Amino acid sequence: MAEDQAEHAIGIVLSGGGHDGTLGLKAIKENGGLTIAQGTNVTRPRFAEMPSSAVAAGIVDLELPVETIPERIIGYVRNWGAFDTEHRGNALTTIFNLLRTRTGHDFREYKERTFQRRVQRRMQVVQTTKLEDYAERLQREPDEVSALFRDLLIGVTDFFRDTTAYQALETLVIPKLFEGKGADDEVRVWIAGCSTGEEAYSIAILLREHIERSLSPPKVQVFATDIDEIGMGVARAAQYPASVVKEVSPERLRRFFVHEAGTYRVVKELRDMCIFSAHSVIRDPPFSRLDLISCRNLLIYLKPSLQAQIIPLFHYALRPSGYLFLGSSENVSRHSELFTSLDRKNRIFRRRDLVARPPLPLQQFLPQARREAAGSEENQSGLLQRSDTLRRAANTIVEHFAPTYVIVDETGQTLYFSSGTGKYLQPAAGPPNRDIVAMARPGLRADLRTALHRAKETGQRVLRDRIHVQINGGDQMVSLAVEPIIEGKETAYGIVFTDRGPVSAQAETGDRS
Repeated sequence: MAEDQAEHAIGIVLSGGGHDGTLGLKAIKENGGLTIAQGTNVTRPRFAEMPSSAVAAGIVDLELPVETIPERIIGYVRNWGAFDTEHRGNALTTIFNLLRTRTGHDFREYKERTFQRRVQRRMQVVQTTKLEDYAERLQREPDEVSALFRDLLIGVTDFFRDTTAYQALETLVIPKLFEGKGADDEVRVWIAGCSTGEEAYSIAILLREHIERSLSPPKVQVFATDIDEIGMGVARAAQYPASVVKEVSPERLRRFFVHEAGTYRVVKELRDMCIFSAHSVIRDPPFSRLDLISCRNLLIYLKPSLQAQIIPLFHYALRPSGYLFLGSSENVSRHSELFTSLDRKNRIFRRRDLVARPPLPLQQFLPQARREAAGSEENQSGLLQRSDTLRRAANTIVEHFAPTYVIVDETGQTLYFSSGTGKYLQPAAGPPNRDIVAMARPGLRADLRTALHRAKETGQRVLRDRIHVQINGGDQMVSLAVEPIIEGKETAYGIVFTDRGPVSAQAETGDRS
């Protein structure tokens, strides 16, 4: 019913035992339907185990005495689709701000259509038709903010979801993670957006199976993160209804699960491999030195602008030649310079190592209070708009008037080129080489090498003037500046080229003397 009727489905769990009702409500909730569990008022459930289980799983929209359930269902159906979106902009801004203030998470970069659909669903549950009224209700009722937050986090997850993708991961990636590693080494895996843990344990099973075939396996650590504390509570408990493990083979079910009273619990050796912790991909700094990142069906909920920040972050977090595993509707096509496709159909990618790691957007990882230090919400909005205007103006000036420059790391490997560098640099013969000195045109290399070395030694800006460089068959006078750029423990160097015009005959004579 959940799959067929989607948001039109309604599930009700009354008195009963076991956990099957929880499973049914989970399916309905994931597909956008309404979920109700019998609560206590005049009467109470004779057998409270099933409704209590559903409530504890965090998937119940309404916990109601049985006497009031019919009236709420009728009201829910009667108000279907009756939404007044007048003053939508102001009301949505209020809702965004309340979510950020109460939960610490900013949903502005959530896809607008998905966000509005989840908000409208909550409006229908509480039988409110005007967005302004719902925004006011959120201000009055902190519990409704929590309920909306939970709805925004609802995602579909199962053990070995997309079986062929997991088979590809098992064949193409898992063995590679262990190559060249022994007992003193470590395999590090990050499951970003782990929800209730099924994906983390699925990958842990693949890792464990490979460990058991190895003579001297490395230590394996799986970091599983989410912003959904209730979902991670389910993951830590590691106990699932029978039909949740339907995609687990009978052999794996016997090996990695313990059957307990109609449910299946993940064995301790797998639970010990997985560390579940609260972490926001958007807000918190990433893990590091990772061999594999699995982030499936999270990016599809985010705007392209935010996706464009997260993919470079994954590149930064991975070790050289590390792997990225995405959902079936997700891709890194806009970041082909960072990742190469290992299995395009199953969304498995490998980190490119011939490019420099893009700098992390450090501003997004600052504590909320520091990000908002500029003032109130209204002032912050104005400052952000002003900042965007200034950035566009600055970019225009840079394009028209700024000198040509390159940024290199401490070893002299290029990290970034401005436009116009072809006048001073050219690819060196042989295999691809990003060494800045090797790329410099004749006449420039010696001065560039000396200036870069001097800047590393002193930590100060180094200037070299009146350098004769051969450009397009003629001699050109060039000035060179190397500026150390220090951020945290890392140092980069900005190399600025300034064109001083052609070398005159008089200048040539004077220089030879």
